[in-house]
Amino acid sequence: MPPSILGIGIIIAFVLILLSNAIKILREYERGVVFRLGRLIDAKGPGIIFLIPMVDRMLRVDLRTITFDVPPQDVITRDNVSVKVNAVLYFRVMDASKAIVAVANFFEATSQIAQTTLRSVLGQVELDELLSNREKINQELQAIIDHQTEPWGVKVSVVEVKNVDLPPEMTRAIARQAEAERERRSKVIHAEGEFQASKRLSEAAGVLSSQGGALLLRYLQTLTEVSAAKAATIIFPLPIDMIEPFLKKGRYLEDKRTEG
Repeated sequence: MPPSILGIGIIIAFVLILLSNAIKILREYERGVVFRLGRLIDAKGPGIIFLIPMVDRMLRVDLRTITFDVPPQDVITRDNVSVKVNAVLYFRVMDASKAIVAVANFFEATSQIAQTTLRSVLGQVELDELLSNREKINQELQAIIDHQTEPWGVKVSVVEVKNVDLPPEMTRAIARQAEAERERRSKVIHAEGEFQASKRLSEAAGVLSSQGGALLLRYLQTLTEVSAAKAATIIFPLPIDMIEPFLKKGRYLEDKRTEG
C-alpha cells in the first residue's frame, strides 16, 4: 500500500475518533454533565451535544423515576417489639449537576439514608400505630428522606412501608386480642338489643295496662295462635285482670238479689 493512502487512512480514522468523542446524543430523559479540564461547565441535553475532544468530559444522568426496594430492617418499636420491616422508595434526579458533584454516588447515598431513616422513625412508634396508621408514617418517612437528599439534587416522591414481619408469639397475641375485641363488641350489641327490647316491652305493657280491651284482644290473639299448634293438651292461662270485670258484675248481681 502506498504511503500516501496509508496516511490518508490514518487521518480519516483519527477524524472519526475525534467526531465520536466530540458528538454525543442524549435522550429525552437524559442529561449530560460536562466537565472542561476538570471544571464543571453545565448540564446539557437532550439532543446533540458537541464536546471538545480531549478537553471536555461528559457524564450521563438518568432523570427517570427510580424504584428502590429498601432491604428488610430489624426494628425495635417504642413498646419494645422486635419486627422486620421493608419498604419501597421512589425518587428521581432533579438537578443533574448536584447529583454528580455534591455526592459520590447518589443512588447508594439515597439507599443508605432510606435504611437509616426507616430504622430511626419506626423505632419511635408503637406496634399498634405501625400496623394501623401506616399512611402517616409513610408521609413522615418521605419528608425526612427528601429533606436529606435535597442538597444532592434528588427528589424523593413516595415512600411506602411494604411488609411488617412479626414474631410468632406476637402474631398469636394479636389474634387473641382481636378475638377478645370481637367478643366484646358482640356482648355490647347483645346488651343494646336487650335494652331496646325491654324498653319496647315496657311501653307495650303500659299501653295494655291502660286499655283493658287491648289486653283482651291480645289474649284472644294469643289463644288463636296457640290453638293452631298440633298439641295434645293446651293450657289456657287466664289473668285475673281480665276476669275482674266479670267478677265485679257477678257480685253486683248477687247484691241485687240479696236486697230484693
